Amino acid sequence: MPNSSTTSLKLDSGIKKRIQHLASARRRSPHWMMCEAIAQFVEREERRDQFRQDALAAWEHYQATGLHATAEEVDAWLAKLESGKHEPPPKCRV
Repeated sequence: MPNSSTTSLKLDSGIKKRIQHLASARRRSPHWMMCEAIAQFVEREERRDQFRQDALAAWEHYQATGLHATAEEVDAWLAKLESGKHEPPPKCRV
């Protein structure tokens, strides 16, 4: 693992046994399982934070400009995309 450092982690015995069981079943080390779990958690939380930031920015943009599309327009557009038609999104208006 490039550029790694040691970190101490205290686990209750139940979780530790579960990790050991999964690691054995997947032919991985418990260390690998814990690193993978932490990496997935960090990735998920970073995506969640980015989603929240994007939503706040969109809300601020809407408040500043008033530009929007109705739910019905967006639903109709999404239905077309689902059916395989590639259409531009609905025009935003005030």
